[in-house]
Amino acid sequence: MATKKHDKPIAHKTTGKGKTYNPTEKGAGMTAKGREEYNAKNGSNLKAPAPNPKTEKDKGRKASFCARMEGVVKKAKGPAERAKASLKNWNC
Repeated sequence: MATKKHDKPIAHKTTGKGKTYNPTEKGAGMTAKGREEYNAKNGSNLKAPAPNPKTEKDKGRKASFCARMEGVVKKAKGPAERAKASLKNWNC
């Protein structure tokens, strides 16, 4: 089976010095260190959240993210706390 370009996950650490994700209480999502580690490992270009977009591109990213995450929350079988926290973090 061929590997996909972006299929090398990073460790999901929410505490300690090397944390790569924020805990749910702090808005979920990746930390700057987590994005940096993921980008290096996968050759991708993840960007920080854009809760108050300044450019048209960022406005589009925010709209796309909010629509995608709202769908995740609606279709979730459980409470989807991390998805709700990320929506709050992006000001959706």
